[in-house]
Amino acid sequence: MASAQSVLRLEGVQRSYVEADHQLEILKGADFELKTGEMVALVAPSGAGKSTLLHTAGLLERPDGGEVYIAGAACGTLSDGERTARRRNDIGFVYQFHHLLPEFSALENVMIPQMIRGLPSAEAAERARQLLDYLRVGPRAEHRPAELSGGEQQRVAIARAVANAPLILLADEPTGNLDPETSGYVFEALSALARQSGLAALVATHNHALAERMDRVVTLEDGRIIPYTG
Repeated sequence: MASAQSVLRLEGVQRSYVEADHQLEILKGADFELKTGEMVALVAPSGAGKSTLLHTAGLLERPDGGEVYIAGAACGTLSDGERTARRRNDIGFVYQFHHLLPEFSALENVMIPQMIRGLPSAEAAERARQLLDYLRVGPRAEHRPAELSGGEQQRVAIARAVANAPLILLADEPTGNLDPETSGYVFEALSALARQSGLAALVATHNHALAERMDRVVTLEDGRIIPYTG
C-alpha cells in the first residue's frame, strides 16, 4: 500500500443532530484515510454512527465541521450540484437492502446510472453485461429483482454501484440480510472486483469473520475512528 494514493480522507469531521431538546453529537473530530485498492471494515455497535459516517464520507450529508477530501479535493464548499456530480462519478453505494428498481431487469438496473452519466445505451449495456458476468449473475441479466435470490440481488446492486467505475465504494451492511454461505460469496465477488480494478472500499459490517478478511478493521469510539482491537 506504500505507493497507493489516498482517495478518501476525513479530517476532524464533526456531525450532530438535534433530537427533541438536546443535541446528539455523532462524529466528534473523526479522522480517516482510505487508499486505492484498500478494503477497510468498519465494525461498531448499532447507534455508534456507522451510517452517519458513510453518509458524510459519501457526500450525502454535509459535516458540521472538518473536511472531506475525495481524490485530494476538498468537498466542503461544493454546491449541491457539484456534490451530486462527485457522487455520480467517484462514489458507489451498496446498502443492506439492494434498492434495485423493481420494474427494470438486472441488466437495466446496471445500465441506468451509466446512461444518467451520458453513456450511450449500447455501451452501457455492454459494460453492464461484463459486470454481471464477472459477478456470476450474467445468466440472470434479463430477470427482474423479484425473480432473483438475495445473493443475486446484492451482486446486481454491487454491479450497479461500480458501473461508472468509481474511485470509492461505500457499503452499509451489504451482507446483513444474507445467510453465511451467500455472505461469503458476495464478499468474495466484491473483494475480487476491488483487487482487479483498484477500487477502494469502506464496508460497515457486523460480520466479524468477513471483517477479518479485509486489509484492516476500524471502529467508532466516542465519535472518532480508531483501529478495532476486538
